[in-house]
Amino acid sequence: MSSPAERIAALTAQIAEWNEAYFVRDAPVAPDADYDRAVRELRELEALHPDLASVDSPTQAVGSKVGDLFTPVAHQVAMLSLDNVFDVDELLLWAQRTAKGVSDLDEIYYCIEPKIDGLALSLVYLDGVFAYAATRGDGRVGEDVSANVMTIRNVPMTLEGNATSGRIDVRGEVFLAKKDFEELNERQRQAGAKEFANPRNAAAGSLRQKDPAVTRERPLSFLAYQLVVGEGHPLQSLTQHTQSLAQLAEWKFLTAVETKRARGPQDMVAATNWFEERRHDLIYDIDGVVIKVDDLALRDQLGFTSRAPRWAIARKLPPEEQTTTLLAIEVSIGRTGRATPYAVLEPVVVAGSTVSMATLHNEDQVRLKDVRPGDVVIVRKAGDVIPEVVGAVTATTHRHEPWQFPRECPECGGELRRVGEESDTYCVNAACPAQQMQQVVHFASRSAMDIEGLGEQRVAQLLQEGLISDLVDLYSLDAERVAHLEKMGELSANSLVNAIAASKDQPLSRLLIGLGIRHVGPVAARGLAGRFRSLNGVRYASVEEIASVEGVGPIIAASVALYMATPEHQERVERLNELGVALEEPRMSDDLAQTLAEKAVVVTGSVPGYSRDGAEAAIVARGGTSPGSVSKKTYCVVVGEAPGASKLTKAESLGVPMVAAEHFDDLLATGVWPSATS
Repeated sequence: MSSPAERIAALTAQIAEWNEAYFVRDAPVAPDADYDRAVRELRELEALHPDLASVDSPTQAVGSKVGDLFTPVAHQVAMLSLDNVFDVDELLLWAQRTAKGVSDLDEIYYCIEPKIDGLALSLVYLDGVFAYAATRGDGRVGEDVSANVMTIRNVPMTLEGNATSGRIDVRGEVFLAKKDFEELNERQRQAGAKEFANPRNAAAGSLRQKDPAVTRERPLSFLAYQLVVGEGHPLQSLTQHTQSLAQLAEWKFLTAVETKRARGPQDMVAATNWFEERRHDLIYDIDGVVIKVDDLALRDQLGFTSRAPRWAIARKLPPEEQTTTLLAIEVSIGRTGRATPYAVLEPVVVAGSTVSMATLHNEDQVRLKDVRPGDVVIVRKAGDVIPEVVGAVTATTHRHEPWQFPRECPECGGELRRVGEESDTYCVNAACPAQQMQQVVHFASRSAMDIEGLGEQRVAQLLQEGLISDLVDLYSLDAERVAHLEKMGELSANSLVNAIAASKDQPLSRLLIGLGIRHVGPVAARGLAGRFRSLNGVRYASVEEIASVEGVGPIIAASVALYMATPEHQERVERLNELGVALEEPRMSDDLAQTLAEKAVVVTGSVPGYSRDGAEAAIVARGGTSPGSVSKKTYCVVVGEAPGASKLTKAESLGVPMVAAEHFDDLLATGVWPSATS
């Protein structure tokens, strides 16, 4: 075993290397959990052996020294880091230390905010006009990234009212919303370029570009979380942090709408638990929750350590990235024939669940990530999202040869072929059993025809026993024959056949999803069904007519038109019709007023009393549409709990009315928005 001095030296070198990769190169090489464990171990060793602790230790540092890409700029007020706790007990101990000797613990108010995984930034305004922007750097000296920040659409260049004199620093985080991050990586995949490892890495890499034109092309956002006012400024009269957040929002800065104010430790813990339970419902990735004392005078009493304020702490949430060994790379075949490489992993617990397989997207991404069997790799999982391999952690001299994409389908032996200029590879055999199975599974899924009891294992049984050969055959199934399947029985067979029969009456929008038309999801399917009312209406519509539907556009329109023109698909639709499957969107009851006829209503956040699908269905039932994005055509935006920041910003910039969720029922009943949010 190594001595304490040797272990401290090893940890110091390792953390310094990770800091360089994370803060300077924007290319993290270790999961946050590994980094946190190393820092924690180093801090404990230094506490046990203070004579071995160095003033240059990473436990005393904030961020990392600036690189040579941008001009250094000194912060007038240091941008410090935050100390971390990892569970409720540690959080309560921090609260007790904070209150000791200065206040009654149960009377302290806390401000609880999401800890966004982005890039810390300070915006400086002089006399109400944007002057410059700087990264955190080492906390005292950052990098001047003003030209790039000026391309971020939601950063105001001028401040009104009480900001027109003196100096104001607005501290916050540059981030990529989850949706924007996925779209950015999809563009990277389509271009055959390397994907970004995570939203934080993408945001940092996008901002730290020498060419502002590159930054402008990236959908960056800025969220403000701290106001620093200059000496003698009238806003020094503010007494609470929550007041400063309100002031930032008044200046049109984006602030975290989920922010909560809690009194005493129990309410504070409950608020942090709320964020942990809903972390995947937020528009941005968070890796923790920040707890701040709300009273600014009490903050002054508590003061700072050399690297962090004593009046704030970060409660880190369970990690969503871990390292494990890549055992093998295999290929799966989807319903469209797409061949997707995936990693077979040494099982590892990520985000609370055991992961043994993870996607590698396509051939180009395997090559760009340069992951090979035997490598130690970073695995990421967020909520219900399919786990993915981010990249290799170590590259030894004894690695395997680079993995080669197979030329034959592993399921049917047919040819695997790249299509056009796409990054994806497809099995070109339409009779491939893997494609057929996935088509049926998708057709029966909850978002499509919603056939209870028809999961992947049951579909595989039906195909293997020859009871079906494709999705249309489901409607010819005989309960007596189905009952002979293993682990089925007469009762279960009747339930399954009845569920299949009931799905004949599903609306056209669900059938359009179930058919598996490329690029057609719920939003496009509802738009098409609402506009054309029948499958024949969609079939005989021109590409231009289809593209004009809200939420569709030219790419989806071309895919729909191609599907409808294919003889094989035409035959499938005719067979469905002969078997009694509804090919029309049902007309609404005459008793349900069409208050939202031809109006597009966007819902963001959760609406009390409605699921997301339920809220959208209620709008469609009143004759409206519910697209996934805000545009000039949007009638209004319904704002629920934890709304999407990008949608709010877009609505505000376009002057689209925003309706509070509690008025949703009024909107449905009347079709007007009498009460708009500010």
